Amino acid sequence: MKSEQIQNKGQARLFQNPFLESLTKTHPLAVWGMYIPIMAAMLYYSSARFQQSAATILGLFFTGMFFWTFFEYIMHRFVYHFVSDNKQIQRFVYIFHENHHHYPRDNQRLFLPPVPSILIASLLFTVMYYIFSLLPLPGLVFSFYPGFILGYLLYASMHFAIHAWKPPFKWMKPLWRNHHLHHYKQQEKGFGVSSTLWDRIFGTMFDKEKKK
Repeated sequence: MKSEQIQNKGQARLFQNPFLESLTKTHPLAVWGMYIPIMAAMLYYSSARFQQSAATILGLFFTGMFFWTFFEYIMHRFVYHFVSDNKQIQRFVYIFHENHHHYPRDNQRLFLPPVPSILIASLLFTVMYYIFSLLPLPGLVFSFYPGFILGYLLYASMHFAIHAWKPPFKWMKPLWRNHHLHHYKQQEKGFGVSSTLWDRIFGTMFDKEKKK
């Protein structure tokens, strides 16, 4: 998207139906409030039902958080910025992500709204449950998935902060810079929001000398 198309005020109208339009917006606290009980219940279930040790639960939990950073990169690069000549696919991409590039400061759409969020989360949990069921130790997904979800919540909160505020700490400035370059200079790079690790690994990191 060209810089002159970017609007720093206002928001896109995604649906003419007022009810559907309302479902495209949310507040960060609503999403946190929705997922914290789910995460807590899964962690309790890991311990009570499958007798997992604290070390096992913590190990899987932090592995899930780390895996989120990779999932975030892959989704942002290959799904959120999917290019197609098909009008229906273009419409889907615009609703799902491209409207954010058009109106990057629309803070009502910096978190995935509850309805699509819980549908996607349920689908991902089902896929992960099946994958983990192939392993010899049952119930591992109930420790892994809460970490994955916390990774998403931290990513979304970071994304919200980048668009709403200045970096609160000096060490966070590179993350702010990376994402703003992605929006205002070159969409084909800087896909990591919560981390630049995978941009560095896959060669999509911005050149600091060329991008002043």
